[in-house]
Amino acid sequence: MFSVFFATLILVLAVRSLGTSPNFILLFADDLGFGDLGCYGHPSSLTPNLDRLASDGLRFTDFYCTSPVCSPSRASLLTGRYQTRSGVYPGVLYPGSRGGLPLNETTIAEVLKPLGYATAAIGKWHLGLGLNGTYLPTRQGFDSYLGVPYSHDMGPCQNLTCFPPDVKCYGRCDVGVVTVPLMNNDVIEQQPVNFLDLERAYSDFATDFITLSARRQQPFFLYYPSHHTHYPQYAGPGAAGHSLRGPFGDALLEFDTTVGNLLSSLEQNGVLNNTLIFFTADNGPELMRMSRGGNAGSLKCGKGTTYEGGMREPAIAYWPGTIRPGVTHELASTLDILPTIAGFAGAKLPSVQLDGVDMTDILVNHGKSKREAMMFYPTDPSEKYGIFALRLGKYKAHFYTRGAAHSETTPDQACHITAFLTAHDPPLLFDLEADPSENYPLSLQEHPELKLLLEKIQSLKTQFDASMVFGESQIGKGSDPELQPCCNPHCSPKPSCCQCR
Repeated sequence: MFSVFFATLILVLAVRSLGTSPNFILLFADDLGFGDLGCYGHPSSLTPNLDRLASDGLRFTDFYCTSPVCSPSRASLLTGRYQTRSGVYPGVLYPGSRGGLPLNETTIAEVLKPLGYATAAIGKWHLGLGLNGTYLPTRQGFDSYLGVPYSHDMGPCQNLTCFPPDVKCYGRCDVGVVTVPLMNNDVIEQQPVNFLDLERAYSDFATDFITLSARRQQPFFLYYPSHHTHYPQYAGPGAAGHSLRGPFGDALLEFDTTVGNLLSSLEQNGVLNNTLIFFTADNGPELMRMSRGGNAGSLKCGKGTTYEGGMREPAIAYWPGTIRPGVTHELASTLDILPTIAGFAGAKLPSVQLDGVDMTDILVNHGKSKREAMMFYPTDPSEKYGIFALRLGKYKAHFYTRGAAHSETTPDQACHITAFLTAHDPPLLFDLEADPSENYPLSLQEHPELKLLLEKIQSLKTQFDASMVFGESQIGKGSDPELQPCCNPHCSPKPSCCQCR
């Protein structure tokens, strides 16, 4: 109790001394693995700005997303609720999807708006577009938005050009759909998007937003879900060919450069010490892309699986003068970001069932987590199976395991799509401190003292599954080609005619 009180007291005094509400910047990388950043041990990644955040801030070692794929993970991040509650499952949303993040869900932006916050989003939304832009960020609490409303490979981008101009990016994307659009609020500004100039546009938009908010002395929330480092990677002239990791490293460097620009803007506008920057990623690396898919470090498997490589993410919290440099091994999740931001801002929490907990004591005091356990859903959660795995303390139990196409090509056969759904009774149990790679399941014959632990884990699963109310599946509503964004809506023939500059 004392540590929580002390943490809150420090925060209140810091905010009062600045005479204003704190600002928040939430950075969200795409398909980034636990081992991809320099500050997490990668030998050839060039991430000086993210490394600065880590060295001067708090670096997490046990931080989790809620889904091993994009859309559901983003829904949980913005709402503080498992994706099963909001209905953003199974899988991901597409350009013509009828559904999206339900408007009755409350996002971080909507939590902050009543307190006078300016709110903006840039980058990959991937929580639905819908009829007449029903599900765009500007309908979900954000004052302004510049970005691609879904994943940048969801369009005929196989001719995506890298720098220099005669070098083609590796890979192919979706065909038979409209070219990838760049949207300014709910209006298509460019179609197809100019990828070589996209990051500069994002950086300029974000720094202008910070500058304008600072001049108005208005607290702000900036959400930047980056396209980097999702396959196929791209990079403009400022980053292409400048890293040692090829296309993946160049894309990561370009994202890191934008982080540096944001830091410079905060410093120039005198608001750096009043801004919490939180960085993490949506899910693990797409190992099927080999060297162009990211790296999970010592963790097992990657995207599409509920093994550690698919769910455990790098995470960094940075706030000069409020968060002391260090490393925390406390259990935390993207679910916890909404209640934490609400606590720092003094905002009212949504009157719904939240799955997140406040991380203030971790951030300010390097204290203990309020999170008892972490639940792991597959890409296609169902009431029949419930959660696939559960972490309690340093132990993780797998009730079901399954490989995924996203994690093909690794030597570990358990990661492959041919590793079909397998039930485990008793569950596979791992000590993640001794064995983060999940290679050596613990046996009750060798460790009879774990019997009570397994009983508690099974009880937690039973209670959680019984308490979960599944929302109507938004992705199950299907898709309609007429909902695909087109800057010439009445042109013909579609989708090839949907182009404008």
